[in-house]
This record gives sequence, C-alpha cells and structure tokens, in this order.
Amino acid sequence: MDARDARPDRHGSDRNSRDGIVDVALQLLEQTGLPDLSMRRLAGALGVQPSALYWHFENKQSLLAAVADRIVGSAAPVPHADDRDAEATAVAGALRDALLAHRDGAEVVLSTQALGLGSDAALDRLAQALSEADAADEEARSAATVLLQFILGHASLVQQRIQAARFGAYPAGEAEVAEATAADFARGIRMLLAGLGAPLPR
Repeated sequence: MDARDARPDRHGSDRNSRDGIVDVALQLLEQTGLPDLSMRRLAGALGVQPSALYWHFENKQSLLAAVADRIVGSAAPVPHADDRDAEATAVAGALRDALLAHRDGAEVVLSTQALGLGSDAALDRLAQALSEADAADEEARSAATVLLQFILGHASLVQQRIQAARFGAYPAGEAEVAEATAADFARGIRMLLAGLGAPLPR
C-alpha cells in the first residue's frame, strides 16, 4: 500500500484522513503514552504502511503538532468577563483541564511549543483574555506567554507525579496529587496575575 491509500476519499472512509489519523493517534496516546507512540505503531492501528502517513504529515513532530492542536482545541470555552483576572483565570483553568484530560497531554503540547510548531490557539486565548482591546496587543501577548509557560510546566509536573503515583513511586495517591496541585495551580495563577499589575491598556 502506498501513500495514496491514505487519501481521505479512499473507499469513502475518513479513518485515514488527516483528522482520522489524529483521532487514532490520540487513542494510542491514551493507551501507550507518548514514548511508545511511534509512526509504525500508528500505521499498524490504521492498517496502512508507515509511508502512508507521510501523505498527511511530514514527520512525527508534525503529527504531534496536530495532536497538540486537538488537545488545546478541546479546552472548554470561557465567556467574556469584565474582570480581566477572572477571565484569564478561567481560560488558564480550561487549558490546564484539557492538558490533564489526555495522557501525556502536557508533554505533547509543551514539546510542540518548544519547537515552534502547531497553532497559537492557547496563546491567543490567554492574550485576548488579558487585553481590554478587541485584538490582543504585544503587551498582552507577552503576558500571555508567561502564563502559558506556567500552565504547561505545571501540568507537566502534575502528569509526571500522577504517573509515578500509579506505580507507587510517589508518596501521594493520584487523587491527592490532583487535589493538591489544583490548589497550587490556582495560587500560582493569582500570583502571576497580581504581578502583571493593572489591566493592560488598549
């Protein structure tokens, strides 16, 4: 089977479309974790040769960037609020929940961001929440970058602790880790927003 077999209209199925491949990649991520999510394993799950995947994705990192975009895109919408800090806190919480909802989700998104791949959806949402203007300005985006780095780093730490707790390598249980780190996260967001000072100008 060659790369053309992965085209979306093959037998009228979308399983081997770009979106379908990302769907299966997310399923495998939940089952095996990021270290074992290989192009070969993904191709096997799809019933195609690994070369077929390159019809849609140049390499594994571009695939993971699409997976990262899907994870970020699953973050719950947050209604606009007149209180900048309240809206930014809600957006940060929604992003954290989306990262933690997927096994190794934080690591996938963090590695994608580190390589400058994927969309800027998470940054855009935070920047818009931090700006009083209709379009986020440079200052709002700079502040959003700081918040996003904290969100990604904190979520990565949480997922590593949860994984360790599953194997008895961390003194607290999974539920305790989630509860304790949620309080830490909320405190960290409050501190960062306080450090930003007054609402950003138009």
